[in-house]
Amino acid sequence: MTPPEDWADAEMPPAPVAPAHRGLLSRIPGRTQALASAISLLLIVALFIGVLMWRTAWYEDQLTRPPEQYIEWQSEFFSITGQDNISGLTGDGVVICVVDTGVDTGHSDLALMNLVAWKDFVNDRPNPYDDQGHGTAMVGVIVAAGGLRGVAPGAELLVAKAMGTEGQGDDETLGAAVDWCVTEEADIISLSLGGAPGFDLILLSTDALEQSVRDALDAGVFVTAAAGNDGEDDDGDVESPGSIEDVICVGGIDRHAVIWTGSSEGDNNGQIWPPLLPRSDPNKKPELVAPGKDVPVLIANKADGLAWGHASGTSASTAWMSGALALLLEARPDLQREGSSGGQTAINSVKDWIEETSEGVSGHDDHYGYGRLRIDSLLTAAGVPSEPDSSRSAVPSLHPADIFAERQ
Repeated sequence: MTPPEDWADAEMPPAPVAPAHRGLLSRIPGRTQALASAISLLLIVALFIGVLMWRTAWYEDQLTRPPEQYIEWQSEFFSITGQDNISGLTGDGVVICVVDTGVDTGHSDLALMNLVAWKDFVNDRPNPYDDQGHGTAMVGVIVAAGGLRGVAPGAELLVAKAMGTEGQGDDETLGAAVDWCVTEEADIISLSLGGAPGFDLILLSTDALEQSVRDALDAGVFVTAAAGNDGEDDDGDVESPGSIEDVICVGGIDRHAVIWTGSSEGDNNGQIWPPLLPRSDPNKKPELVAPGKDVPVLIANKADGLAWGHASGTSASTAWMSGALALLLEARPDLQREGSSGGQTAINSVKDWIEETSEGVSGHDDHYGYGRLRIDSLLTAAGVPSEPDSSRSAVPSLHPADIFAERQ
């Protein structure tokens, strides 16, 4: 009997290799195969480095200038508001007070900003800052000068921080901020915020902010305020203080001049409760609409490393209107609060011109107001000639779909 073989000493036949399954390198002799492997590795490394360099260059580009898409959007907004037809006006000599969450003065597009005064009503810090981002976005819509260009980059700016990190503020703090704007000789107060209205008691309001706004109007200061962002869940009227008679209340549209679905409607027929008398021209709400959807804005503190974004909300529409008013008051300084035609007369005249020159609707619409802002037509109605501005470059947008600052 033949003893069994030890599997450790047995010679196993080589396994057949099917030629069809042999790889390319397996058919190349030793040294040549090693060389080909090295070349393949080098090509892979080179490709990786190339992609990395391209990605780094792309990212760095986003840090130094707005994406081309935002520049295109800005150009479209300039066109539908008549900004392209404005020449030689930058808001120079006009003082705008922005009551919001603050401002990031370190943003490159705000390097030329003429900030003449700052007041922190939240934390009482002496130097400007923005711990929420909304205020910087609104300031940029008005005075940015860089990768993004504001509506009135030459205007003098007052910034009152009256809302905290959540984008909210109470009526007393906001009212004190508005009072400060008046004391600091603002011509325009820009309020990209809103809340529920108070109750009027004879000549006084139970709402401290509303009372301060009325005092500002009595002093001849123009006040712009957001219509609100509850268009898809309408609460019955525009937000306060935009609901106040002489305030210029602004709704929002997109780049095609179509109403932004979130823009609040006004109730101009009156109601029993809460008490609201019917409104008459030129004070029906909102008064007009301006860019409010996917608006190019500045991002505070370079969130995620990026300096530009886009935002939707009637906050942006309000800031845009404030810039437009600055151009008008630069061209017609007599309409400023200390001007020969200033005060309530000036406010009434401007509201009449808004009714006459806004485009897109006949009469008043509870959503569109008297129509779309046309800065060129507004200037013409005020007796200021306008012409195309060939030197103006398109400007560029914060991604939060809605950066409407609320108040409690």
